[in-house]
Amino acid sequence: MDLALLRTFVTVHRAGSFTRAAALLGLSQPAVTSQIRTLERQLGRPLFLRQARGVTPTTIGDELAHKAAPHLDALVEIAETGLDEDSSIRTLHLAGPPEFTAERALPALTELTGDDGQGFALRASFGNAEETLEGLAAGHHDLAITTARPRGALLTATPLCDEEHVLVAAPRWAACVGPGKLRRKGAYALENFPVVEVHESLPLVARYWASVFDSRPAAAGTVVVPDLRAVLACATAGAGIAVLPRYLCAAALERGDVVALLDPAVPPLRTYFLVVRTGTLAMPHIARAHEWLLRAAVDWS
Repeated sequence: MDLALLRTFVTVHRAGSFTRAAALLGLSQPAVTSQIRTLERQLGRPLFLRQARGVTPTTIGDELAHKAAPHLDALVEIAETGLDEDSSIRTLHLAGPPEFTAERALPALTELTGDDGQGFALRASFGNAEETLEGLAAGHHDLAITTARPRGALLTATPLCDEEHVLVAAPRWAACVGPGKLRRKGAYALENFPVVEVHESLPLVARYWASVFDSRPAAAGTVVVPDLRAVLACATAGAGIAVLPRYLCAAALERGDVVALLDPAVPPLRTYFLVVRTGTLAMPHIARAHEWLLRAAVDWS
């Protein structure tokens, strides 16, 4: 069986579309379509069902992808690494949200980058859950951390840890509303407060409001910055109230830079998942990083 055909097939399987696969491979869409048809003729079975938007793998297509993909990934890595004296050093490509990856995952994984004979080089990239999972499926990453559990059998997700969310504000804002007032009036007590968030849709505030107050936030974002560390800095400076992961604002809370406005009996939680392409945990460097992060996460929750 032609390895080039298998590579094209795996790329289509991961991308879910001939068009996206063609872009990833640097080929024309007709060339990708032709290669898939050739492989289907060789196997005597259809590998994909054509849909209005993209393609869906058949049962045979899924089985072939799960058997072939890990081996193709290994061959690609050998080709990229070369066979020189440093070929034993593998590179782990990690992707995830910038704050959690920087504050949690990277400090833990850097312990595995030493020259003990089992170490690896580490490359990290940041993105939202959708971007990260697409990159993982396309083979751009080896290991991903996301707040979304992927569907389908191509990717395998393992719960990593839960993240507690805290409603915080600078002391001058906290003085305007106390826990008693919040318990009595709920979200209405915060209607006129400015809000600091990572997106115009107020994802963290909306989640907190729905969980704690059983309502939707009435205010729009006063300051919107696409990084939770910047949200913390703005909240500390008095720009408004914010919902932040406890791990990220714990030191600021301890110093009194910000104050927790409420301590609900059941705080809102968000789960992080550790995701790999199915079958790639057979690769020692990916398996070691995966296990190491799971162990480290025991102390994160």
